[in-house]
Amino acid sequence: MKKLKIKKGARVEVISGADRGKQGTVLDVEPNTLKVRVQGVRVQTHFDKKDGLKELEVLIDYSNVKLIEQAPEKKSKAKKKSSKTA
Repeated sequence: MKKLKIKKGARVEVISGADRGKQGTVLDVEPNTLKVRVQGVRVQTHFDKKDGLKELEVLIDYSNVKLIEQAPEKKSKAKKKSSKTA
């Protein structure tokens, strides 16, 4: 499996296709198929019996997006050092 530079939460721009020039935040990354789901890009309507019409973002190819801004880093929790005095 290939390590991808674009991660969930990153800001990207579409560089090819019908939505060329649009920017959005990455909602989901599928490294096995090299596909990403970007907020507000390639939106399709889907009919669900329970919920009615829903607008869903469809997966687009990883090579069709350009990274603009990295995803914010998760803050790591500092570990306490236990000092035992005997």
